[in-house]
Amino acid sequence: MARDAREEARRRLSALAKDPTTHWAPAHRLEEDAVLLGRLMMTTANHQQSGGQATDVTPDDVGAALSLFEDMRHQLDRLETQVVIEARRRDMDWRQIAQHQGLNSSQAASQRYQRLMTRLEEIRQGVR
Repeated sequence: MARDAREEARRRLSALAKDPTTHWAPAHRLEEDAVLLGRLMMTTANHQQSGGQATDVTPDDVGAALSLFEDMRHQLDRLETQVVIEARRRDMDWRQIAQHQGLNSSQAASQRYQRLMTRLEEIRQGVR
């Protein structure tokens, strides 16, 4: 999906929120974790630009940041699956879904959804 299309998508979705303080828990957790990762990266980038190393960022801090990714991937997978289910409920076909996901075919979109569902089920069962 082109950058302009992503910006248009953000604008459309922003217009849906009547109350910007209302949060849907899974999405809000992702947002919070992304902000925390951004803070870490800003701290390290600022110190690198000044020629030093981020002395207040420890290896444990970096490790803590790395530990967030698995949960974030899981939350993103859940969100994507729920949005695809909503798209199907609203009579979008796999070709339309594929187009919005930046995929080349309806088969690719359907296969992606099946992989997400399988991965989520494996996580739920404790296989992953």
